[in-house]
Amino acid sequence: MLDLLTTGLQIVFSPGTFLLILAGTVLGILFGAMPGVSASMSVALAVPFTYAMSPVVAIAFLVAVYTASITGGGITAILFKIPGTPSNAPTTFDGYPMAQQGKAGKALGVSLICSAIGGTVSAIAMLLLAPQLASVGLRFGPSELFAVSVLGLSVLTALDSDNVIKTLISGLIGLFLATIGMDPLLGIPRFTWGNPAMLGGVEMIPVLIGLFAITEVLKQTVKPLKLDPTSSKAGADFKTKLLTLQEAWSIRWTVVRASILGTLVGILPGAGATIAAFLSYSTEAKISPNRKQFGHGAIEGIAASETANNAAAGGSMVPLLALGIPGGTAAAVMMSALVLQGVQVGPILHRTQPEFLSAVFASMMLTNVLMVICSMAIAKVFNKVLNVPYSILGPLIVLFAAMGSFALKGSTSDVVLMIVAGIIGVAFASFKFSAAALVLGLVLGSLTEANLRRAILLAGGDLLAVVSKPITAALLLTCLAILLAPVLSGMIKKKPKVTA
Repeated sequence: MLDLLTTGLQIVFSPGTFLLILAGTVLGILFGAMPGVSASMSVALAVPFTYAMSPVVAIAFLVAVYTASITGGGITAILFKIPGTPSNAPTTFDGYPMAQQGKAGKALGVSLICSAIGGTVSAIAMLLLAPQLASVGLRFGPSELFAVSVLGLSVLTALDSDNVIKTLISGLIGLFLATIGMDPLLGIPRFTWGNPAMLGGVEMIPVLIGLFAITEVLKQTVKPLKLDPTSSKAGADFKTKLLTLQEAWSIRWTVVRASILGTLVGILPGAGATIAAFLSYSTEAKISPNRKQFGHGAIEGIAASETANNAAAGGSMVPLLALGIPGGTAAAVMMSALVLQGVQVGPILHRTQPEFLSAVFASMMLTNVLMVICSMAIAKVFNKVLNVPYSILGPLIVLFAAMGSFALKGSTSDVVLMIVAGIIGVAFASFKFSAAALVLGLVLGSLTEANLRRAILLAGGDLLAVVSKPITAALLLTCLAILLAPVLSGMIKKKPKVTA
């Protein structure tokens, strides 16, 4: 183990590699903060830079981009309610309200420190437990992954505990939108109504940008944005405020739970940082002593989301390095980059070429330090935009949002989808439906359907055999308990008191 650590430090602290990791960190933060550029897209955009690098340096560089992009997405999520990556969506729930209260610096400080902690914990877990954790992940077949997806959907009841019915309806709408396009198993079009543009399905990124960014701009045209006096002059005086010892102690268990949950979810193939962030946020919204403040500027909400999504980034590298199975889309892109350079990724990689595991670990540890420092400077630049009058800032946000949506596939249909999603978001806000629930349903819908149908096919059409598997049954019972908890608690509260 000491040899692995020493090798990794020698690799990342060589002058050339250190500069490349620093450049990858800055690129990752910038890519992550751009609307419409997901973490996996950030890695894909960085792949051409690796053609002239050695394989070990290339993986260290790409890991830096991947890790930093998830952290960078939290900057715009907090300052402008525009999640840079889908995994930063829960960060907007408490980060943006804190920014409007004049606490943007504190919100960013919580985000950066918790991101670094989550990434560090997952990196250590990856180094120490990669083969063991990967073997656990391999035990999750289609039926177990279906149950994990349903567990992710069960957090809908925690997104708005005062309006559970409308939240569930919003989630169901998201699930329906996920079925539009080509059937994942049969390859036939569904609900496309003869429109070729719908064959690719409803893209998540334009919907995400529309529901958060465009909706906010449309709302502010009716009710202009009014920031707290301390934040209205933030362009000159803004400073990221790190956690005090008292604040850090108050969220210690939130960070611990989110780190463990994020790492474990990241290991599961196809789960990823988005599910980890939503699961962690909903868990804390249910059990935190400060849960009534969630959605109004609770630092626990930011900590839960940002710790988990960064922990999932490290977790997704475990099956890639231990077994040659990418844990997510970004890991798959990294695997492709290594294959292009002739690296045989598989179970024997960590034995024959342990320097890859060392390089990934050391790169993640170094990036977690560098991204805090770099993000402070970049966040200060972004925050200066708050001094711009909203009559100018609003159209600029729409312009950048449209560019991000168009860049996804180079299609104007995605821009139209973004606009429609923005209008729907305003309607949702007016009638107290949940845009976050719709996004969660859309994110998990295709994964839930595909795994359920594969599991049924493997079981010969026997649904009972699918749901009765031990891990699947345990997860589904947990989901049922989570879904019924608000109903049962409401019945208990309404139960009349018996007087003597």
